[in-house]
Amino acid sequence: MGTLALAVTDGMLHFELSLAHEVFGSAPDAVAVPWYDMTVCGPGPVRVERFRLEPDHGLDRLPYADTVIVPGWADVDREPPADLVDAVRAAHEAGARVASLCTGAFVLAAAGLLDGRRATTHWAHTEALAERYPRVEVDPDVLYVDNGTVLTSAGKAAAMDLCLHLVRLDHGSAVANTVARRLVVPPHRDGGQAQFVTAPVPTREDHPLTELLPWAVERLDRPLTVEDLARRARMSSRHLGRHFRAATGTTPLQWLLTQRIRRAQELLEATDDSVDAIAEATGMGTATTLRRHFNRTVGVPPDTYRRTFRLRTRPGPGEVVPDGATEVDLNADRIAP
Repeated sequence: MGTLALAVTDGMLHFELSLAHEVFGSAPDAVAVPWYDMTVCGPGPVRVERFRLEPDHGLDRLPYADTVIVPGWADVDREPPADLVDAVRAAHEAGARVASLCTGAFVLAAAGLLDGRRATTHWAHTEALAERYPRVEVDPDVLYVDNGTVLTSAGKAAAMDLCLHLVRLDHGSAVANTVARRLVVPPHRDGGQAQFVTAPVPTREDHPLTELLPWAVERLDRPLTVEDLARRARMSSRHLGRHFRAATGTTPLQWLLTQRIRRAQELLEATDDSVDAIAEATGMGTATTLRRHFNRTVGVPPDTYRRTFRLRTRPGPGEVVPDGATEVDLNADRIAP
């Protein structure tokens, strides 16, 4: 609670900045508790992607805030500005709670706030964060990490999860739920980033796996083995394993399991098929086996995933639902089952 500062500079991402401003900038009408005294702090007028922003105060005001929010940093290949890093470090040393949204974790890492701590960022940049800052324990699978005075979130929409978590910590679940209802988002999402990550596949036409992988994907309902894949690719199992490791970063069996899980996700999203039927269609055999692997890989059970990502098959009267759109119940403020 108390004072909350958004730390901004050139090169920030406007989505995360706007999201934090929306959550902490003003209390919902139904909330009768003292709200955050929010201010925007920066080195001067800054460019936030295509927008120009006029901060309320300079970065030297960050140490006077109770909570400091660092939005996403656009160019993770470039070191964040030293004045921003120094101000964030000074704020933490002064006792502020510091939270990063998405790639804002690179600013916290540069300030040394993540050394020896578990942290996360957008799944596309977790390897870069771990490589550049080896003292940080990077967790690529979670939506956010709470270390008490230092918090980090995964990419994009996960910033909302962390912001609502902060509201929940400061004001309780009822208030956080009210904020979520106003913003028409779930007050809490199960699972982690794994449910949003697409498995890589090689794209070169001359790669030994280019023809094999689509062939295998078309036969996920069958009990394929490494030997089956090696035979199809006309190479030894050991040679196949080396190609898989180089191209996908994993083993043939793990790749097959990942593809089966991805197919199960598609069927859960787009069909009314039972979990038993989906288990058979994906080569899992039984619903028990599917649930075990799905929960371990995605982080949530199949039924929970379906409730979260379910595609609407029949639009309401006078409504047009685009391909790939999810149905949102605006009254219940949840993704419809």
